[in-house]
Amino acid sequence: MNPPPNDAPIFALERPHRDLWKYYILSSLVIPPLIPFVLPYLYFRYRTMRFKFTDEGISMSWGILFRRQVIINYARIQDIHIRSNLVERWLGLAKVLVQTASGSSGAEMTLEGFKEYEAVRDFLYSKMRGVKDPAQKSPVLSHGHLTTHDAELAAALREVAHELRETRLALQTRTKDSGHV
Repeated sequence: MNPPPNDAPIFALERPHRDLWKYYILSSLVIPPLIPFVLPYLYFRYRTMRFKFTDEGISMSWGILFRRQVIINYARIQDIHIRSNLVERWLGLAKVLVQTASGSSGAEMTLEGFKEYEAVRDFLYSKMRGVKDPAQKSPVLSHGHLTTHDAELAAALREVAHELRETRLALQTRTKDSGHV
């Protein structure tokens, strides 16, 4: 899974897509007697829902009387799932469930109302794993194929190999001096 080449569209996401309101209306029709109670709640949830993607983490807030805000740093993210039912798929929506190591079995944050749910998932995966944009990789050395990091790793491995060789020679010399084979 490759990180998105440009994160600007994800950082620009602040509100759910208007099809989320259609989904809320359709889902409230499942139990008609509860519509007067459920629909206003879902309407205010939809109207007040806000997202904010930053370099450090993501926040989600909603609510009027009882305002709720969830903030998660990318480093705390343990797993990401996408879930959608038949109606959500018909509308082109899905929920992105973000899990942390908080001890609860459910998702810490459920991002809903995005048509770009796969791009959001890929963005979150790249941030949680610390993957950088390929254009920001360290420069190639004069070797033509090694990056600076690769060259440092190769030098460290050569040093370890040299130390092992010297240790082996010292043990061989010691064994010959003591007369044991």
